[in-house]
Amino acid sequence: MAGFGDVFDWVKHQVSSRVPKADLDQRDSDYIREQLPGLWLLASLYFRADVRGLDRIPAEGPVLLVGNHSGGNVPPDTFVFTLAFSSYFGVERPFYQLAHNLVVSAPPLGSLRKFGTVAANHDNARLALQSGAALLVYPGGDYEVFRPFWERNKVDFGGRMGYVRLAREAGVPIVPIASVGGQESVFFLSRGQWLAKLLMVDKLLRLKSVPIALAPPWGLIISDLYGHIPLPSKIVIEALDPIEPDGDDRAVHEKVEGALQAAVDRMAAERRFPILG
Repeated sequence: MAGFGDVFDWVKHQVSSRVPKADLDQRDSDYIREQLPGLWLLASLYFRADVRGLDRIPAEGPVLLVGNHSGGNVPPDTFVFTLAFSSYFGVERPFYQLAHNLVVSAPPLGSLRKFGTVAANHDNARLALQSGAALLVYPGGDYEVFRPFWERNKVDFGGRMGYVRLAREAGVPIVPIASVGGQESVFFLSRGQWLAKLLMVDKLLRLKSVPIALAPPWGLIISDLYGHIPLPSKIVIEALDPIEPDGDDRAVHEKVEGALQAAVDRMAAERRFPILG
């Protein structure tokens, strides 16, 4: 008779086996070209998207784009930046975004893979950079994206510094991507890290948080697993000056996080009201 450990291992294997393998060829430039005008119009009207500093990103070649992350499982910052990047540099420039396993494995979100979304792990990231692509990563992951509303303008990667080693090994610069507004599109009350441990999804699904939030159309939500309708918060994003991954990991990490926090503080000071911007 199978014990609890055997059942746990079986469930974990079933989850991991359903994560699509990274296939960079799934990015479809023709599909992006077709979808871009309508989606950018939506982003411009609904989120009043304001994306700055794209000229600071190297015009060609591989580059690691490192951003602070907001908005839960429906993050408007990723949506807006992906559209802006593709509009500015052209859909032919290879561009990929790392996302949690649950995002890339969800059938309704299969179209994201056509935009270049792949599962967040070191191998996939290295493969994308080796191909000569621009790669967008959010080191803070679910820890940062589910932070409480009153910490909405705090940049906190939770001590994760693997992206520095990734950039150094690939020999590419790090371009910090600062954003504000995403954490005003949903009101998170708690990361729910205690709930993640209680439900053991931290081990099964690599989820360190089971957040508690207020968001339409559900009202009070727990886990954000089924997503939500984001409030029409004004999204402002700015690409900052490139940072070379020289020196030890912590020094580079503190430089990146510091640059992001300074930019977020500056952009947040421009906002008069939450959501309205």
